[in-house]
Amino acid sequence: MSRNKLDRKEAAAGYLFLAPNMIGFLVFMVFPLVGSLVLSFYRWNLIQSPEFAGLDNYRQLLKNPLFWQSLKNTAYFSFVGVPLQIILGLFLAILLYNNIKGTEFFRTVYFLPVVSSTVAVSLMWQWLFDSHTGLLNYVLGWFNLGPVPWLTSPHWAMPSVILVALWKGIGYNMVIFLAALKGVPEHLYESARIDGANRWHQFWNITFPMISPSTFFVTITSVINSFQVFDVTTVLTAGGPGNATNTLVMMIYQYAFEFFRMGYASAIAYVLFGIVLIFTLIQLYASKKWVHY
Repeated sequence: MSRNKLDRKEAAAGYLFLAPNMIGFLVFMVFPLVGSLVLSFYRWNLIQSPEFAGLDNYRQLLKNPLFWQSLKNTAYFSFVGVPLQIILGLFLAILLYNNIKGTEFFRTVYFLPVVSSTVAVSLMWQWLFDSHTGLLNYVLGWFNLGPVPWLTSPHWAMPSVILVALWKGIGYNMVIFLAALKGVPEHLYESARIDGANRWHQFWNITFPMISPSTFFVTITSVINSFQVFDVTTVLTAGGPGNATNTLVMMIYQYAFEFFRMGYASAIAYVLFGIVLIFTLIQLYASKKWVHY
């Protein structure tokens, strides 16, 4: 009996230690998720009582040209930016793995933007992109090029946003890949060199399979983060020019806190959730063919 009483006390102590985290998870995660799902079937402007609308919010959303434009912009940002982030992050990791001079310095320089404020970084790049006084156009002027309307042209705005996002996030991928590269056993490379394999063959037959779990992790997180892009586009372009950089998360913010259509914004959020879930499931299924655990 004393042993059972002691076990119950230990279990109670464990639950008490877990309670703050579980309460926070319920209050800030579970309840808002369930609440927003329910709210997506209502019309609510924060002033009047919610009015049940059924699937009307979703039907209106599919007829909204801004939704399709925002979805197109988000897909553009994701499908162009994510591969570049992965490839360049791996490239930098390989360079630093080969112990070039100043490895510690370059590692710090590349990772510094990751821990910097996104707003501060975006404001800095906004000045660099300025059509009249920006440093980039000033440098292009040396070669009789430009000026380029980086943030004021519908054709250049999204590539400019992708460039900033690359500069901001590439260091994170680099650190993940660098840690993965250091975990590859050196004797595999020695055996490959003895067999006459060049560096290219070593990469595709040893390096890439061995770091495939890290590559999969980086791919999943990068895709999810890219579909949630908000701060960079908000500070740099505010969704313009002409909604050329308006994204789904920006659209959620606009309809929720500018137009006060909370039910409609919740519907957009759950459509975005469904899109991200589908892409994640596709990547999980495809990973069985190329990820080696």
